[in-house]
Amino acid sequence: MHSFPGIVAVGYINEAIEEGNPLKTLDTLLLPTAKIRNVDPDYAQHYQDLLYQAKSRKLGDSESASKVLWLDEIQQVVDEANMNKDRANKWVTLVIDVNQVLEQEKSSDILSVLTSSCSNANDIIPECSDKYYKALLKSKEHKSENVSSEGPWLQFNIQDKYEYYYNIDSKESSWKRPEICTLKESWLLEKEIEAFWKGYKQRKAYSCRRQMFIDNLDAVMKIQSWFRMSSARKRYLSRLQFFRDHKNEIVKIQSLLRASKARDDYKTLVGSENPPMTVIRKFVHLLDQSDLDFQEELEVARLREEVVTKIRANQHLEKDLNLMDIKIGLLVKNRITLQDVISHSKKLNKKKGEMPILNNTDNQGIKSLSKERRKTLETYQQLFYLLQTNPLYLAKLIFQMPQNKSTKFMDTVIFTLYNYASNQREEYLLLKLFKTALEEEIKSKVDQVQDIVTGNPTVIKMVVSFNRGARGQNTLRQLLAPVVKEIINDKSLMINTNPVEVYKMWVNQLETQTGEASKLPYDVTTEQALTYPEVKNKLESSIENLRRVTDKVLNSIISSLDVLPYGLRYIAKILKNSIHEKFPDATEDELLKIVGNLLYYRYMNPAIVAPDGFDIIDMTAGGQINSDQRRNLGSVAKVLQHAASNKLFEGENEHLSSMNNYLSETYQGFRRYFQEACNVPEPEEKFNMDKYTDVVTVSKPVIYISIEEIINTHSLLLEHQDAIAPEKHDSLNELLELLGEVPSVESFLGEGAVDHNDPNKENALTQLAKTEISLSLTSKYDLQGGEAIDGQSLMIKTKKLIIDVIRNQPGNTLTDILEIPATEQQEQDHTKDMVSRAIIDSRTPEEMKKSQFMMEDAQLPLEQKKRKIQRNLRTLEQSGHVSSNNKYQDILNEIAKDIRNQRIHRKLRKAELSKLQQTLKALNEKATFFAEQIHYYDTYIKTCLDNLNRKNTRRSIKLDGKGEPKGPKRAKLVKYTAARLQEKGVLLGIDDLQTNQFKNVTFDIMSTEDVGIFDVRAKLLGVEMEKVQLNIQNLLEMQYEGVAVMKMFDKVKVNVNLLIYLLNKKFYGK
Repeated sequence: MHSFPGIVAVGYINEAIEEGNPLKTLDTLLLPTAKIRNVDPDYAQHYQDLLYQAKSRKLGDSESASKVLWLDEIQQVVDEANMNKDRANKWVTLVIDVNQVLEQEKSSDILSVLTSSCSNANDIIPECSDKYYKALLKSKEHKSENVSSEGPWLQFNIQDKYEYYYNIDSKESSWKRPEICTLKESWLLEKEIEAFWKGYKQRKAYSCRRQMFIDNLDAVMKIQSWFRMSSARKRYLSRLQFFRDHKNEIVKIQSLLRASKARDDYKTLVGSENPPMTVIRKFVHLLDQSDLDFQEELEVARLREEVVTKIRANQHLEKDLNLMDIKIGLLVKNRITLQDVISHSKKLNKKKGEMPILNNTDNQGIKSLSKERRKTLETYQQLFYLLQTNPLYLAKLIFQMPQNKSTKFMDTVIFTLYNYASNQREEYLLLKLFKTALEEEIKSKVDQVQDIVTGNPTVIKMVVSFNRGARGQNTLRQLLAPVVKEIINDKSLMINTNPVEVYKMWVNQLETQTGEASKLPYDVTTEQALTYPEVKNKLESSIENLRRVTDKVLNSIISSLDVLPYGLRYIAKILKNSIHEKFPDATEDELLKIVGNLLYYRYMNPAIVAPDGFDIIDMTAGGQINSDQRRNLGSVAKVLQHAASNKLFEGENEHLSSMNNYLSETYQGFRRYFQEACNVPEPEEKFNMDKYTDVVTVSKPVIYISIEEIINTHSLLLEHQDAIAPEKHDSLNELLELLGEVPSVESFLGEGAVDHNDPNKENALTQLAKTEISLSLTSKYDLQGGEAIDGQSLMIKTKKLIIDVIRNQPGNTLTDILEIPATEQQEQDHTKDMVSRAIIDSRTPEEMKKSQFMMEDAQLPLEQKKRKIQRNLRTLEQSGHVSSNNKYQDILNEIAKDIRNQRIHRKLRKAELSKLQQTLKALNEKATFFAEQIHYYDTYIKTCLDNLNRKNTRRSIKLDGKGEPKGPKRAKLVKYTAARLQEKGVLLGIDDLQTNQFKNVTFDIMSTEDVGIFDVRAKLLGVEMEKVQLNIQNLLEMQYEGVAVMKMFDKVKVNVNLLIYLLNKKFYGK
């Protein structure tokens, strides 16, 4: 604790320090109350400097509780200053004595001077006094050479912080540089003097030590070896223990490092313009085909076959079910016999099974035929490969045929040729066909922008049909099913925007409630209906509901842009660009209306109006949407259609003009949707396809096509050959020339396909024509041994050889590898690799095996492969494919691209597997629905039969033959004159015969043993002239199709409806 007087003294001292006045600081230090010891007035400046620095340090210390120097701290600083003073005095004495000895040349006194003045006398070696003297003298002489004039002052640097000055003449000293201060520059100072004896001592000690090591070299080496060994072992054991203690961490670090290196290498492979050989070699194994690859390829092929077969089977079932609907509808109206319905039902049940497929690998299949037939089949495979991969042929063919014929051709052959786009490759090729055909159609057949909207373009119809098919149904369901179901299930929803209908419903409601006939008129116009407030109120309520429901459907559509099929969006993009290219003055709004016509009006609108017809919702067998639900959906579709085309309600829809602002707002949402829908990448980028894709894939493309479709396609190609392939040496012309004339079904299959003595030969051939076969498509211009090989094919072959070589022979560049001979070990390793590959190839399914020529190349020794690579590279360099200037880096870049594509192909294959499984599931569900529908129809027909058997009809139908009367049946005969038939309205006229002659013409109508078949004989004056047969089912089909008048005997015109009525009345009692 400090006393009060001491605290006062501390305050004075700190104030003096802050003022910076050395004399005042000295006075405060000498205060009796301060009790500071050993204060020398001559060193006031030095006390001030040290105290000021100490106080500054304390002020800068944030952890210090006090900012003043206390007495003990001040005493410590004063003691430090006194020590500096003693040190300075010693240095002054040393410098003066040494320099005076050197000037007086008293070499004998140098040792005593150094010993007496040196801080550590033990550092001075007496034996070296002469050397000390000479070295110091030499240094002083050297320092004095450049000095012309000098003063008496010596300058010392204490602790490298404080300067001390001493005047050798006046013995005056100062801690501050004097105003007049000329230094004694020729004299040696303390540090220079000490350096001489210390340096000499170190050099001598080093020399002695070195000599000792030289004298004991062997011993030193042993000691060093032992010590190094001991140290290394100790470090090793310590490091090893460290690794054991951190094993998990080390494994993670190693894994991260390897992963980082692999990632960097892969980035180089993917991102570098010219990936090096060392990187390519690390990833070349990715081109190998594993067992999993083969299994996945086989599974994809199997699922693809199932999907295509199921699509075609469902299409046939759907057509027959539609026809069955018509027949049952006619039966309900008593317009067709039950026998006809039963006959069609049996046919339908036969089709319920899977459609037969004749696989070209089966022992009994078409490939088991003669060599000539096999050659023909292979040519067909090459023909369909050419058609599939070159869309220009089919695009031209489509527009060479009449529209009704081209539509059927598109729905069958074209979609079959592309397997209904069941995988990425075929979807890519089909889109290329759509693109080519659409551009061709716009170029040749579209004269105005609106032709696309007002007409019915063939390609647009084909695109919409495809995307609504089996692969597109899931998309439509995902887009529309939730909101459509909500509209259908909302029993309270009633939308009717027709004022006349609203008026009539209102009148009916009034009559029902009052039980009296309304005095309001029943038939009114739209304007009259709108004069009633009740009608206006109901109409406004419907419009409000319509807005609300339409918003839900619109939001579902716009929010599901990513769900919209890529193919449909791409064709919308092509459509927009092609129209803009042909009509550059067309506005963006006009172009987007055309896009909207495709995406909404043609693709989505029908599915909203009739969701049951497009599998948007699940309907139970026999179930249907009622009229109110249908009207609700139709109203929503109508509003969205107007909005998508930016068309306002006007004219006959003037009563809906209150929705025009809503339509304009909705159009803006549609406009952004249509713009974004066209923002899709090109198919090459989307599907990662290029000219080498078919080469790097494991399995060949396979299509499933009927014999009839093959023959029809061949016939159409020959018919329009000049238009679609005008060049004489076109590849298509070469293949058609090889195939020759169009074969018949029998000649296509070869002799023995059918029995010539079979009375049902024609029916058998018809059934065989519908049999599907699988064709493994191949290019006619694949690699073949001994034949001329084009640059692209030679590039592929050379790449495969290079891949085999770089696996076993190291090198930084391809030229290094080809020039350096392979070692015996490398040849052995290569042979082992080829044996392993041969084992894998032996397990490979036949349809996935590489060409024989490729397999022969693979078996060559390493050196022969290298020589073949060199020959191929010279050929490729001449054709401009590669260059030796960059050490054939071009072909290495192609190999790197193949590695990247193989990874992408595997990824796409997994996605395709998942997609095929989903598609097959949806198709099976649809087939199940058809089966339920068939069962429903069977139950209905059975009920009709049961009811019929309980009735005593004029003509009963026996399916099993029981209960039939014995003996021949009597055919019923009905006679009418032409005049009588004219009176009934059945007969309309007879060519070349006057009306007054009709009484001389008689028609005998007689039923035959075949149900529904009638013989009609015409007689003139009792003489039989001609005879025809009428089939009641044909008449009903004509009635269904709207044919009102037909001709019999090529001259008798009859009314179809009244003729059916007459036959029903006279022969069936209806």
